Amino acid sequence: MQWTSEGLIIGVRRHGETSVIAEVMAAKHGRTLGLIRGGRSSKLAATLQPGNTVQLTWRARLEEHLGTMTVEMIDARAADLIADRTRLYACQLVCDHLRLLPERDPHDRLLGLSVDALNDGKDRLALGTELARFELAVLDELGFGLDLSACAVTGQTTDLTHVSPKTGRAVSREPAKPYCDRLLRLPQFLISDTPATPGDVADAFRLTGHFLHMHVWDARQVEPPAMRDALIEALTDPL
Repeated sequence: MQWTSEGLIIGVRRHGETSVIAEVMAAKHGRTLGLIRGGRSSKLAATLQPGNTVQLTWRARLEEHLGTMTVEMIDARAADLIADRTRLYACQLVCDHLRLLPERDPHDRLLGLSVDALNDGKDRLALGTELARFELAVLDELGFGLDLSACAVTGQTTDLTHVSPKTGRAVSREPAKPYCDRLLRLPQFLISDTPATPGDVADAFRLTGHFLHMHVWDARQVEPPAMRDALIEALTDPL
């Protein structure tokens, strides 16, 4: 069988003397692995960098086989990412999150959010808001989405200010008042077009991090992405 798609390079590891196994987030095909013969050559080295968008063709005799892959560059953003430590950390975070997904399970929404976050032309605050929304979407795609549509206590859909750390459901202002020290703050930019402040972005990462720990990292006994804390600090530093 064979298929062709656009994809985001999220990882590469050596295989044998000259080949590599590439890990790509492909449109309509999800996180896919493929053997690239000659992938360690200087000709392909620049293409097979995390953060680049490529046109890929995957071939295998049977669907469950590893398959071979050929790639052609579409968007070479890796060099720019390497030159900017904050964007490089953002790329590493995105790739680490995409590796949490089951292999060959399509998640085109996450692919689109990933590419949007990695594209240049945004300031740190805008990048922070996109990455926080991306983590919220990762939780949703993994089956642990938060219910931010209505208050868990009153059912109202307005003035939602907090989230229960146990249930992941939103709580409106008045019911939340006696328990603010035990609830997670809900930044408004996650549920509306409200502009975000650095404090809002920090709160958003605190919210997503809590549930990623609860449902993903701790549950799977894996460490959180190593650069996540440093990235959040860089994105939310008011200076």
